[in-house]
Parts: sequence; C-alpha cells; structure tokens
Amino acid sequence: MNMAERKVDAKKLLKGATGDWEVIVGLEVHAQVTSKAKLFSGASASYGGAPNDHVSLVDAAMPGMLPVINEECVAQAIRTGLGLKAQINLRSVFDRKNYFYPDLPQGYQISQFKQPIVGEGVVVLDMLDGERVEVGIERLHLEQDAGKSIHDQHPAYSYVDLNRSGVALMEIVSKPDMRSAEEARTYMTKLRTILRYLGTCDGNMEEGSMRADVNVSVRRPGGPLGTRTETKNVNSIRFLGQAIDYEARRQIDLIEDGGTVVQETRLFDPGKGETRPMRSKEEAHDYRYFPDPDLLPLEFTQSFVDELAAALPELPDDKRARFITDFGLPAYDASVLVLEKASADFFEQVAAGRDAKQAANWVINELFGRLNKEGHGIEDSPMSAAQLGAIIDLVADGTISGKIAKDVFEIVYTEGGEPREIVEARGMRQVTDMSAIEKAVDEIIAANPDKVAQAQAKPTLLGWFVGQVMKATGGKANPQAVNDLLKAKLGIG
Repeated sequence: MNMAERKVDAKKLLKGATGDWEVIVGLEVHAQVTSKAKLFSGASASYGGAPNDHVSLVDAAMPGMLPVINEECVAQAIRTGLGLKAQINLRSVFDRKNYFYPDLPQGYQISQFKQPIVGEGVVVLDMLDGERVEVGIERLHLEQDAGKSIHDQHPAYSYVDLNRSGVALMEIVSKPDMRSAEEARTYMTKLRTILRYLGTCDGNMEEGSMRADVNVSVRRPGGPLGTRTETKNVNSIRFLGQAIDYEARRQIDLIEDGGTVVQETRLFDPGKGETRPMRSKEEAHDYRYFPDPDLLPLEFTQSFVDELAAALPELPDDKRARFITDFGLPAYDASVLVLEKASADFFEQVAAGRDAKQAANWVINELFGRLNKEGHGIEDSPMSAAQLGAIIDLVADGTISGKIAKDVFEIVYTEGGEPREIVEARGMRQVTDMSAIEKAVDEIIAANPDKVAQAQAKPTLLGWFVGQVMKATGGKANPQAVNDLLKAKLGIG
C-alpha cells in the first residue's frame, strides 16, 4: 500500500502540547554487496586488512585508470531486487555524482541517478500486534563506497584509509510508508534478514556493511507532509529507533514553539541519544549528476534475470507461510524461527518426523532463550539439532517426563553427550511402574485427609496432589499416570 492509501492509526500518533502528530519515516539503506572484488576494480572487498592494503590504481583514481564493471555485483543487485519483489530494469546507467570529500579520490562517486538497476518493490512487515504493514521500495541502485577518514591516530593529522573506496554498495530507498520507530526497526530487521537469506549482504551493521540514512518528518494526522531531515549513517537498529524518536519529538517541539523545521542533514550521537545538525541538505542538482563517460549503459537479458531467479533460496516470507501451513505453527513462532536462515534450518532438522509445535517450543523457549541470555546466536549453540531432537523423542516415548527433560537439556547444553545414554547412566528414566506410583499416591492421600476433602469438593485442587506425588518420586513418575490414578482414588470424574 502506498502512503496515500494508509489510514491514520491513532495508536501511533505522538502527543504534542497542541494536539496529535503523525511521524513519517523513510529509510535509505546502504548495504555492502557480498563480493570478493570491488565494483569497478579487482581489489579485495573483504573487511579489515592493513590500511590501504586493498587498493588498486582504479580505487586510488590514478590518471588514465578506467573502471570495469564486476558482473557478480550486478548479479547480486538483481538477486536483491528479486527478493524485494521489485521491477528489474534490463537497462540502467551509471552516473557521476560530483562532490569533494577527502576519502573520495576521484572527486566524484560512480552511482546511478535517473535509471537505476532496480525499480519499485515491497517489503511486508509482521508487527508484534499482528498488523501487517507494506513498505514500498522506491528503487535500488549500485554505487561505490567512499574510503574512511581516521582522526584519532595523530594530534595534528587525519589519515585516509582507502580499503573501502570502490567497494560495491546497494542503496535501497524505501517510500515514506513507516509511521513509527517500531515500524522502522522492524523494516530494517526484515530487510537485513532478506539480504542474508539471499547472500547478497552480510548485514553486519557493527562493521558498517549495512547502515541507514533516516528521513523523518511530522505532520498533523492526514495533513500535508512536513519538512524532513536526514540523519546519516545510523549503524544499529537500536540507534535507528532512538534517532527517529528523538528527531520526531524535536520537530514537534520546534513547530509548536513557533519555529520551522529546516531541511538538513543531521548526525546521531549514541552517547547522548540525540541528533545534531551536520550541514544543509543538498538537492540532486548540487551534485551535478551526468552519465559516466567511461562506462557504457548496463544492459542484460531477461533470460539472465530468469536464471538468477530460478536459483534463489526460499525467502523468509515463503518460509514463514510454509511453517504456518505445513507445520501448523502460530504466526509469531514462525516469524521468530525465520528471522535467521540458520535458525530456520536448525528448527527444520529438529522438527523432522516429530511434533512440530513441540519442536518449536523447545527451540524458541529453551534453546533460543538460553542462547540470547548468553549473547550467542544459533551458530554458537553447544547443542546440535540431533541432540535436541533426541530429548523430544525421550519425552514422546515416555522415557522421561517434561520436567526431567529440562534437566537433561541442561546437562547436554553444558556438558554435551547423547541424551538417551545420559538418562540411562544417571537413572533419570521416568517411573512407569504403576505399583510404585500407586504406593506414592496412597501415602500422600493418607497423610492429607483435609486436602482430600477439599479436592473432592473442588477438583481443581487435584494439581496440588499431582505436585506432591511428583516431588515424592523425584519428578520421575509419569504425570499422566499420576493424574489418572489420583482421579480414580479420590473419586473425581
């Protein structure tokens, strides 16, 4: 849905001294293309390396050095466009965007202006409250990254590292369809998930390989758009939300105090949690765009696009839909599981041939919960899918109870080992011997005549007896057997 069609949501409005305000957010995300070489040279595009170690004569803008397009970067942009359900343009043009910057040796950036490689697309957001929000993609274009100025190595000099100069970037421009910081955070998370599934960007925001320019404006609900500001190079999803919240509130306070919002570029200060002015906002004409004379228009065939499309992996939205339909998972569980491809793959291995809802509960609540607490991802899990699956099997076949299963989980997580062997070696097998269970039940009933009368009057108190019997058997009694036996002995239907 485009911006004009979206209804005002009262829950997302911000309160001002003079009434309600609606925040309008659009993001320009710069995503570094996963590629061994740079966009127009053969120099390494890998992160790190000694300063100026990954620099060719083209990257350093030596006279007479001509750019040559990297086909893999083009393919990666097309894959991304396909993943965003976007229009792929079979003909696009590279332009020179002219501006002086110390770490931009050419004095211009090779980018795409009027004819980008990818046109309009859409990203669907699944919000926590169940709302589905469609955020339009305006365009995706390829461009070079600039180098990096380093100011903290010498008291009197700044240094320039050109390792990043010429690295391929995809600039993914959204439409101004988001209405809150929460929607923007969800969009950024979803976009990063899509790129990681596709393998077109690693999404490592802390390394700068994915960062966002955040456009924010405010208006009266349903009124004309206000003047926007652009906060540059926000490199974490948490900071993204903070920058939007601060900037929206700043603009509201400014307007309500009789001031006007100036269109400008701003920076976010994570330490203070606020934005501050950087420079007045440039318009397109300030960059004096013109087609790069050293590069022919980029043209490829529909069959080239079709081949790339045929080889795409299953994407998050399709995987989520399959988990809901085929496995019968709740939408929330499916959304959590598909957030990272490795997590989805892990779950599918655990769920193979087992109750999928049980598998999802163990993966999300026990394993993800533990990993998150320790600050780890699924790739760092000390427990394999086979080990977790074996614990679920032990519960399913009655060898252990759900309570004992958590103890087994803890042992396998911290010490490793094969769950079934652990259960046998440590005597953790569930007690299914009815005579032993009946003995424990009789003892508890005999010791608590007053509770017996209460339970007969109010059957919900049966749970107390179940708990006592489980405690008496060290949690090893079969809970269902205990339940059935107590009902029979107490005459509860």
